[in-house]
Amino acid sequence: MYPVALSEIIELFEFLPEVERRENLINYSDAAASCGRKEGETYDLEDVRKDEECTDTVGVYVRIEDGDRVHFAIELGPKVQTLTKAMTAILCRGLNGCTAAEIMAVPADFVPRIIGAELVRLRSQTVYYVLGRMKTAVKMFQDRRRAQQA
Repeated sequence: MYPVALSEIIELFEFLPEVERRENLINYSDAAASCGRKEGETYDLEDVRKDEECTDTVGVYVRIEDGDRVHFAIELGPKVQTLTKAMTAILCRGLNGCTAAEIMAVPADFVPRIIGAELVRLRSQTVYYVLGRMKTAVKMFQDRRRAQQA
């Protein structure tokens, strides 16, 4: 149901006590910077904007390799919250290399299994934001590809 890498992350978090879960989220948050663009890489789609539900600008960059394998780079503005940063790193690790169809099929129901029901309730918009942006970018790329082929 979930890509293998994302399943492994879900399993890591799912049964952690709350204190360890939050510590791991902070560790992932610290790793979010590594999800940014790499020098010399080109991207097939760039979607950079500030949305109402986020505290700062988020850039989602999509590169397609090996036919239909999606690779993301995500850059976050300095005001983006810790939980959004953590979800960014988790999603980059969990979804990079998947096909567009696999990414579009990922349901958002895994989020509470990673961050816990309490944080979902407190930060409901934030925790789903990055996944939505990644799916939107993939759909935008697919739409552009279809338009070019027509």
